[in-house]
Amino acid sequence: MLASDLSSLRRPIIGAPMAGGPSTPELVAAVTNAGGLGFLAGGYRSPDQISRQIRATRALTDGPVGVNLFVVSATDPDEEELEAYRQELQVEADRHGVELGRARWDDDAWEAKLDVVRAERPDMVSFTFGCPAATVLHELDELGILTAVTVTDAAEARTAAGQGARVLVVQGPGAGGHRATFDPAAEPGTHPLPALLATIRTMTDLPLVAGGGIGTRTLAGEILGAGAVAVHVGTALLLADEAGTSPAHRSALKDPRFTETSVTRAFTGRPARSLRNRFIDDHPITSHAYPHVHHLTAPLRAAAAARNDVQALHLWAGTGYRRAQQGSAADIVAALTP
Repeated sequence: MLASDLSSLRRPIIGAPMAGGPSTPELVAAVTNAGGLGFLAGGYRSPDQISRQIRATRALTDGPVGVNLFVVSATDPDEEELEAYRQELQVEADRHGVELGRARWDDDAWEAKLDVVRAERPDMVSFTFGCPAATVLHELDELGILTAVTVTDAAEARTAAGQGARVLVVQGPGAGGHRATFDPAAEPGTHPLPALLATIRTMTDLPLVAGGGIGTRTLAGEILGAGAVAVHVGTALLLADEAGTSPAHRSALKDPRFTETSVTRAFTGRPARSLRNRFIDDHPITSHAYPHVHHLTAPLRAAAAARNDVQALHLWAGTGYRRAQQGSAADIVAALTP
């Protein structure tokens, strides 16, 4: 049974959901079996895929299983800006011999994925990019599912707590991949994770999970000492044996030519931290049209991955990427545990 304050975990380590492939059932189960809590990434998966992944994970562990869902708000993008970016990307499409995707909005099958959660009843569900309605959070409570909302500042934390979230996942600026900010047009926050955690702790008694750039036992201990009940790690698990990280992404994380990370909107229209590469430098866009830009660049990213073109690929990584280790997820979790 997963305690509402997460105190039942043998190790205060939560495997962050990493959409796009890294968070496999094998990785999620391995993190849970190591005493932490593994999370499946529901983003970009179909409802049927999520259902099958939950069942596959449960076949590999008797422990708790988490699932993350995107909360995608409706947007009204600047069509001229989108068209200008499409034209800018045409040279990339020609280089790879693909057609650009159709820039469009969708809600990532929100209602259908909630139906999967209702049917499969994972132990915990977290939400990213926004906060669900209070009625949704209350319903999941009634089903015995622990709910969490990912927040990046005090205002978001206040909203999530007010809506009825039972846990807050505090995402610091060093986190890899998408910033969880509710407003995709907002500039990403820069307050260091310990300071952000301390601010949010003064306004709520909810359990706080915190992540962003955590790659060592020492850093994990500092965050736990600052008031978190568990640390949220993603980049630290990208090289795990069980992770579904692509070969191109794995090679880039170890490639000395990559010397820094950068927050970019070039791949999806949402701010996201990636290893800095040519694509990011060539396309310094400010458009916050998500998921329109995500769909527009999807064929480019797929072609780049197939060609192992790390200079044209989204290489999500947090600031602690140099500390990511190869090996089993169990060994990585153990090494991170204070």
